[in-house]
Amino acid sequence: MTDEADQTTQVEIRKRAMDLLARREHAYGELVTKLAKRDYARDAIEIALDTLVDDGLLSDARFAEASVAAKARRGIGPVRIRAELRGVGVADSTVEAALAAAEVDWASRAAAAREKRFGIEWPEDFAAKAKQMRFLQRRGFDGDQLAAAFDDAPGL
Repeated sequence: MTDEADQTTQVEIRKRAMDLLARREHAYGELVTKLAKRDYARDAIEIALDTLVDDGLLSDARFAEASVAAKARRGIGPVRIRAELRGVGVADSTVEAALAAAEVDWASRAAAAREKRFGIEWPEDFAAKAKQMRFLQRRGFDGDQLAAAFDDAPGL
């Protein structure tokens, strides 16, 4: 490949990445995957994305913070958020920093998700409570958050 062709490819990759970033934040790994589907060379993709990182236009930390905030508002718990962020290639330290910075009361989010799905009435028997707890587990809440969501419930 000639230098001119390399330059054209870099511009093309950068433009496509910027188009994706204009819609929403993306993780570095997410963009690599999306751009690789367009048959760009992985080396060329990484060079273009590295320049976006250097320019401050692409940031895994910013993506993680935005993702945590959006998912928490939707009633998704920290366990699932952590798994989803790791799944797109965000580093563990970045994920943990974003979760810590969010300052979300996860127990109250779990209680709100339970109430939204099942109503304000408490489960009447153990089977109904177990069903609600499984729902919250699938949503990504841990055992302590599940227990806190059922603190006010009459004993079962």
